[in-house]
Amino acid sequence: MKTEDDYAVTDMLALKSELQSWCRELGFQKVGITDIDLSIAEQRLSDWLTAKFHGSMDYMQRHGSKRSRPDELVPGTIRIISVRMNYLPEAQEQAIERLDDGKSAYISRYALGRDYHKVLKGRLRALARRIEKRIGDFGYRVFVDSAPVLEKAIAEKAGLGWVGKHTNVIDRTTGSWFFVGELYTDIPLPTDKAEVSHCGSCRACIDVCPTEAIVAPYSLDARRCISYLTIENKGAIPVEFRKAIGNRIYGCDDCQLFCPWNKFAKPTAEDDFAPRHNLGTAKMVDLFSWDEATWLTRTEGSAIRRIGYERWLRNIAVALGNAKSSPDVIAVLESRSKHDSDMVREHVEWAIQQHRTMETTDV
Repeated sequence: MKTEDDYAVTDMLALKSELQSWCRELGFQKVGITDIDLSIAEQRLSDWLTAKFHGSMDYMQRHGSKRSRPDELVPGTIRIISVRMNYLPEAQEQAIERLDDGKSAYISRYALGRDYHKVLKGRLRALARRIEKRIGDFGYRVFVDSAPVLEKAIAEKAGLGWVGKHTNVIDRTTGSWFFVGELYTDIPLPTDKAEVSHCGSCRACIDVCPTEAIVAPYSLDARRCISYLTIENKGAIPVEFRKAIGNRIYGCDDCQLFCPWNKFAKPTAEDDFAPRHNLGTAKMVDLFSWDEATWLTRTEGSAIRRIGYERWLRNIAVALGNAKSSPDVIAVLESRSKHDSDMVREHVEWAIQQHRTMETTDV
C-alpha cells in the first residue's frame, strides 16, 4: 500500500471523473466513494449479533472488528470505491405472477442468471487495471459479498442509496434490484455524500414479509427470513415456517416486489443476469425430478450451487407440500420418500402429510 504523499502529484478530481466514466463503460450503473469510518454501522452490527439475529451465520462475528474497520482487513486502506449493478431480469409483474402460480417454483430473481460474484469481481478487476494503467501500481483489493465487509453500510455512505426498513439498499431512481461490490484502496480520492433514508412512514416490506422476519424498521431477524431458511440454513427448515414459505425454493423477494420505490425499477440489459434453463418459469415437479447430475449441469456458474443438491430437494419438498394437491405432485414426492438423506426424507414426509390432510379436509 502507498501513502497519501505518494499520490501528491495526481489530480484526484480528474481521476475520480475518469473512474466514473470507466465504471459506466464496464456496466456499473452507479459508483460512489467513501472513507473508512463505519463506526455507526459497527454498533448496529454489534446490537444485531447480540440479539442472535444472525442465526447459524457464525461468520458474521468470526472476524472481530475487521468487518467494520476496513484498514484492519486490508492495511493501508483509506477509501472504498462502491459500485452498483442492476440485475432485475424481468418486469416485476412477471415475478409476482410466478409467486402467485401454485405450480411454478419461485427462485429469487438475483439467482436466475450467472453468479453475480463472478460478474462483479471481473468488472471490478477490470476497473483496477484501468486505474493502474492511469497512475501506476496502487494498493487495492476487490470484494463482492465474499469477505467480512459491511457492503450495505458502505454503499449507503458512498451515496449509492439508503438501507431501507427491509435492510436492502434502495436508490430513489431505480429501486433496490441491484448488486454492490467494493474496491478497497489506498488512493486518497474525494468522497461522496452519504444517502439518507427516504422510507418515511411506509411499512410495506414489514407487512408483506411472509414470516414476519422484519421485526422492527431496519431490523431483520435472519432466523425467520425465507432467504436464510432456504439458503444459509443447513439443517431442517423449522416446521412453523414451512407453510409461509409457499413456493419459494431459493430465497425470497417479497420485501422488494412490494416496495413502492421499485415502481421505478427496470429490467437489466446485462445478459449475464438473464434466466438460465428456464428457471424463471420452471414447474416444481420438474425441478424436483432432476437427478444430481442434471442439477449440477443446470446450476453450473449459478449462485444456486452454494446450497448443494440435498438442500435443493429439501426446499422443493416444502414448496410441493404447499402446492395444490394433484397426482403429479403426490407421485413426485413419493419418488423421493426413500431418499438416502434423512433431511430430504423428513421434508418429503411432511409434504406428503400436508396432502393427506388436504384430502381429509376436502371429504
